[in-house]
Amino acid sequence: MNRTILPLVGLAAFGLPLALPAVASAQSTGGDVNYQATLDPVATNMVNGSGTATVTLSGNEATISVTANQLLDSAPHAQHIHIAGSGECPKADAAHDHNGHKAISTADGLPAYGKIGTSLTTTGDTSPNSALAVDRFPSTGAFHYTRTITVTPDVAQQIRANNAVIVVHGIDYNHNGKYDNVLGASELDAKLPQEATAPAICGALKAMPVGGAGTGDGATQATGSPNTADLLATGLGGAAVAALAGTLLLRRRAASKQ
Repeated sequence: MNRTILPLVGLAAFGLPLALPAVASAQSTGGDVNYQATLDPVATNMVNGSGTATVTLSGNEATISVTANQLLDSAPHAQHIHIAGSGECPKADAAHDHNGHKAISTADGLPAYGKIGTSLTTTGDTSPNSALAVDRFPSTGAFHYTRTITVTPDVAQQIRANNAVIVVHGIDYNHNGKYDNVLGASELDAKLPQEATAPAICGALKAMPVGGAGTGDGATQATGSPNTADLLATGLGGAAVAALAGTLLLRRRAASKQ
């Protein structure tokens, strides 16, 4: 009987663990991987808005969706993928005095979310050169943006490293329904008010589980690469059950022949 059981145990023990790593390899080999962010108001900037963002990355091709709500209406909202910072949104202690008011400007937030890697324009160029192309960004208080673009290798690498952040800019600090000089001039372009370029909502992109789907419910902490120990535990657990079932079946057959 042992000669019959051993091949069954071998198939059960090795079949599942060999299949599972193939599922987990999509992120490392450049296969399609989904990333998601929940966009929350930037601290101190008097924003009530919210939103979500998803990025599906295949090689250097990215399909990007951004949904935003409760921002200043009838005003342009620059939006970008920021990279090479600490991979997070700025906290309240990043705020500085701007024309007598505590607020976080784009420059104040750079240590947290990093430099601009990609400008999420509606048409045309998407490089950092279009960071302030105000005529090519959404200009309503609520919008849904979707575009498929080619990102640079460094942006793709930072997204895969979970070190990319989506930032939508443009705030109404004093709630008067327009961008004005309550915070002074923008340090990015003195012709623009600080309100026009200050970060409004922000979220760090995190990989979704392989095979998972974005829900838009804030599950931005999910990881895209299952832990190796978990994979082995799952595979060996399934193998043990299969091996035990095969052993019991053969014993019953042998007993019935006696």
